[in-house]
Amino acid sequence: MKRDLLILLGLAVAAALYPQVFPQYLAIPITILLFIGWATSWDLIGGWAGQLSLGHAGFVGIGAYFVAIGAERFDIAPWWSLLAAMGFSALFAMLWGGLTFRLQGPYFALSTIAIAEMLRLVAINETWLSGGASGVFISTLPEPFGIDLFGKPVHYYLALAFAASVLLIVILISRIRFGYQLRAVRADEQSARAVGIDPSRVKLKAFMLSGALAACGGGIYGVYLSFMEPHVMFNLLLSIQIALTAIIGGRGTVWGPAIGAIVLVGAGETFRTVFAQANMLVYGLLILVVVLFFPRGIMGELIRNQVRRAYARRAQG
Repeated sequence: MKRDLLILLGLAVAAALYPQVFPQYLAIPITILLFIGWATSWDLIGGWAGQLSLGHAGFVGIGAYFVAIGAERFDIAPWWSLLAAMGFSALFAMLWGGLTFRLQGPYFALSTIAIAEMLRLVAINETWLSGGASGVFISTLPEPFGIDLFGKPVHYYLALAFAASVLLIVILISRIRFGYQLRAVRADEQSARAVGIDPSRVKLKAFMLSGALAACGGGIYGVYLSFMEPHVMFNLLLSIQIALTAIIGGRGTVWGPAIGAIVLVGAGETFRTVFAQANMLVYGLLILVVVLFFPRGIMGELIRNQVRRAYARRAQG
C-alpha cells in the first residue's frame, strides 16, 4: 500500500503542475481525469465485487442534475448539491442493489440498463424540475474566495481532486478487511458465505460507495459542461465507456481503470483529430487488439506476468 500511496502522491503533484505548463490544452486532461474517477468507482462493483453494471451513467446524471437544479432552481451552492447527490446516490444504490442483486449473470447487467433508462425518462418528463428534453443550463455560480467556477483551470483541479480521491479510497480499501471480502465474493460467493461473509451485504456496500463516488464526478462534470441534457447525461454509451475503460485497463486492480482511461480516452481524442471520420474504426481496432492480447486487461496481464516470474524464480531457487 505504501508504494501505491507514493505513486499516487507523485502523479498527483505532477498532474497539478500540468496547467502551468500547458494552460491551453485542458479539455482532454479533464475528460481523462473524470473517466479515471468514474472507471475506478465503477470497478468497486464491476471489478472488485464482480457485478457487471451498465447503468453508471445514472449516477453521473444524478450528480450533474443535482448541481444544476440546485444552482438554478433553489440557489444552492454546488458543494452542498454535490454532497446531497452523493447521499441520494448511495441510498438509491442501496434500493437498486437490494432489488437486483438476486439476479444472476447478464440479467443483473440488463437490469442496470433498465434502471438508468428509467432515470433518463424521469429527467425528460419532469419538465418542472429538470427542464425536460431541453435540459437545464447553469447560468450563475458562487465565487468562493474569488474563484471562478466556470474557469477551465478550476475544472481541471476539481477533476484531479476527484480522480485522486477515488484512487486513494480504492488503495485503502484494497488493504483492509472490506477489500479482502470483495475479493472473496468475486472469487466464489458460496465459499465466501461458508466462512461467514454475507455476499449481498458486501456487494451492497460496494455499490453504494461506487454510486456516491460516480455522482461526485457527475457533479463536477455538470459544472464543467454548464448544460445538462437527459440524452447526454443518462446515455447508455457513457455507461458502456465507463465499464469498458475499467475492463480494458484491468478489472479488480488499483491502477487498471486509470490506465484504461489514459489509453482509451487519450487515444479516442487523438484519433478524432488525426483520422477524422475514420476515428471510430481505428478506436474499435485498438479495443480489439487490447482484448485479444490483454484478456485480463492491461494491468491484469502485467500483474499476472509478475506473479508468474516471481513463482518461476522461487521454483528455480
